[in-house]
Amino acid sequence: MSPQPQQPAFATALLAGGIAGTTVDLSLFPLDTLKTRLQSHAGFFPSGGFRGIYRGVGSAVVGSAPGAAFFFCTYEGVKGFLSRRRHLQDSSILGVVDKDPIHGSKVDGRAKGWAEPVEHMMAASMGEVAACAVRVPTEVVKQRAQAGLHGGSSAAALGAILSQYQSVGLGGVWRELYRGWGITVMREVPFTVIQFPLWEALKGWGRRRKGVSGVEVSAGESALYGSMSGAVAAGITTPLDVLKTRVMLSKEREKVFTVLRDILSNHGVRPFFAGIGPRVMWISAGGAIFLGSYQWAVNALQGNAL
Repeated sequence: MSPQPQQPAFATALLAGGIAGTTVDLSLFPLDTLKTRLQSHAGFFPSGGFRGIYRGVGSAVVGSAPGAAFFFCTYEGVKGFLSRRRHLQDSSILGVVDKDPIHGSKVDGRAKGWAEPVEHMMAASMGEVAACAVRVPTEVVKQRAQAGLHGGSSAAALGAILSQYQSVGLGGVWRELYRGWGITVMREVPFTVIQFPLWEALKGWGRRRKGVSGVEVSAGESALYGSMSGAVAAGITTPLDVLKTRVMLSKEREKVFTVLRDILSNHGVRPFFAGIGPRVMWISAGGAIFLGSYQWAVNALQGNAL
């Protein structure tokens, strides 16, 4: 197997992640607005229809760069740590295990084959939890503005939440800003567990296809692989996205299972796939822009071929 490309340094992942997050959120914000309105309990046209599709863009701009930077710093750091740990363990085993003259080491090839995708899943999961610390408050404000609540602007939506301080205190405001934290993590972790190992596997295939050791894929290739893996993950996790949107937009705080039961009893399964078309299209395009721009920034900062 050819050597892996250089692992991005912390500063590289931080800057490249910030660039990628801002680029994708600004370029695809209108599609995200339409998807939110399709999933709203009030319905598409009562929530604004095709009007004001840039409502809430302020909160997206504020949260994009730090959220993506948190994700990639954690993702690359955990991935590198787990990879180094595995290689140290493999080296230790190879030092004491006899080698077969034909097949090489007696280390279980199947276990090694699964080790890397599992590492990517674990790294992506931890990255998403870190990113959600920034993403959830900005998502709450953004979606309320997109749905036309509190005047339809990010500032008005944030002001409405902060105005509750006198009645509910700091803890209540904090809980309101992080409303939907649980369902967001429940949606994002499965999404990244699907998307990132698939993206990494496609990048690995692309590197092997070139037949050159230690060379990273181009930004264009990463964009293509990101689009494919994002579309697959988006379609599978749409029901979780619908639940998250309903929880964040509800007038009163509601538990996820209460919302789930209400949808199933009153409307059946169909609402769980509301907005699946815009979501798959948006995330497929977003995966291309997000992971393409991330790879472009990493390659540029590391001096790799673009």
